[in-house]
Amino acid sequence: MNPALSTENYTAEIDQLRVHNAALKSEVDSLKEELVWFKRQMFGKRSERIVKDLDDNTQLLPGFEQYFESVESSQEEVKEKKVKAHSRKVKNKGKDKISVPDDLPVERIEIDLPEEEKTCAETGSPLVKIGEEVSRKLAHVPESFYIKEYVRPIYALPESAGIRTADLPDNIIPKCRADESFLAEVIVKKYADHLPLYRISEALSRIDVRISRQLLSQWVVRIGLALKPLYDSMLSKILKSENIFIDETPISMLDPGKGKTRQAYMWVVAGGKERDPPNRIYGFKTNRKHENASDLIGKYSGTLHSDKYGAYEKLAAKKQIQWSPCWSHIRRKFIEAQTGDQQFRKWILRKIRYLFMYERVAWNRSPEERLAIRCEKEIPIIDDLISAVKDKLQNGKILPKSKYKEALGYFYSLVPFLKNYTKDPWAHLDNNVAERAVRPLAIGRKNWLFVGNEEAGIASGVLLSLVQTCRALKINPREYLEDVFRTMMSHPYSRLNELLPEEWAQRKKQATS
Repeated sequence: MNPALSTENYTAEIDQLRVHNAALKSEVDSLKEELVWFKRQMFGKRSERIVKDLDDNTQLLPGFEQYFESVESSQEEVKEKKVKAHSRKVKNKGKDKISVPDDLPVERIEIDLPEEEKTCAETGSPLVKIGEEVSRKLAHVPESFYIKEYVRPIYALPESAGIRTADLPDNIIPKCRADESFLAEVIVKKYADHLPLYRISEALSRIDVRISRQLLSQWVVRIGLALKPLYDSMLSKILKSENIFIDETPISMLDPGKGKTRQAYMWVVAGGKERDPPNRIYGFKTNRKHENASDLIGKYSGTLHSDKYGAYEKLAAKKQIQWSPCWSHIRRKFIEAQTGDQQFRKWILRKIRYLFMYERVAWNRSPEERLAIRCEKEIPIIDDLISAVKDKLQNGKILPKSKYKEALGYFYSLVPFLKNYTKDPWAHLDNNVAERAVRPLAIGRKNWLFVGNEEAGIASGVLLSLVQTCRALKINPREYLEDVFRTMMSHPYSRLNELLPEEWAQRKKQATS
């Protein structure tokens, strides 16, 4: 010990070291938490399903056990297989691996025995045909193209007053050298199959059809902009549903002045009174400013599902919308929290799991029963969570920069809105409808990488909206687009909604019935 230092100085130095040691411990715990999270992202399961860590004697949902047993058992279909003396249950491994339309053309190939083998070697008698053994295989021929040649006779008017000829059919792109059938195929390959235009161009060149990527890009943009009124009509339809789901995701846009890309955004809006609404809009924006969300939804005042983004919080604060924040995001925050009171964290996740299980029941009931289940079963759980989290924030010892503290704070900041979904039978506990709608875009941008400019981004949003809505409705987007391309220009604007995917499918069904 340095004799020049007094006892008070040593005490002060020890206190400083303790504070420094506590700060280092906090930093180590935070870094450990980040390491666990990174390992989970790289090597672990990404699913957010909660492990069943309850005691065997714990009753998850009193009064609902029988229902869940029936649901879980029905997920794996079983069928009876008759064997000697008893019947045995075997798992149904699913549908046939190959399923094809009944009206596919059949090419018959007969493979017969050579003539010298059609005689019995022992008796010399000719063999008698008693039947056939048929093996069927699905075959494919390369894409076939043909030229549509429009021939229009030219007639001369009397006294050299001019000439007259029939008009060409309406085209989505005037004077385009590609037919609507080909254009529809290109759009589907890009926005349903996620093929970038340079790959489409390369594939065409293999069969000696040579179209540059630049020309394909021009066609795609012109088609997207031509269909913008149809896109606006679908957005209007979604905003009338009083129940929408919204999310946004980054997308790269070329920045020609700097020779590289910059970040833009694609907003996704889905809406409807179904459990998984099929109608969806992809709105391109050059940035993530709050006013973009307001511009997109306009004066919408119904239930809005989203993550905790400030633009939606502002709309909720102004009471323009009934905001229903996503419980999946809340759950995700607690799953990522690897420090803090782990028993309390497990309790939180267990309670949230109860909410999702009750929702499974509620969505198999009528709207009135759904509200009753939420009121009787789910609201008490939410009240317990709010009370427990509030107490933990006030009285618990929590590392200030930990993901555990972040999860608790995230939850508590949403307290005024957590029960909003229980007031509307068509509202959801989560925003998974919008998140599922984002997935095709996430896959697509990994392939075509970026959009060329703002105009191309707007066109991409229009085409994505129509193609992905068709996919959600189980409509063949190729057939839909070709029909719309041929009729869009001459269709009355006042009845534009008849060309929306859902209405188009209904008219087609009525015409064939």
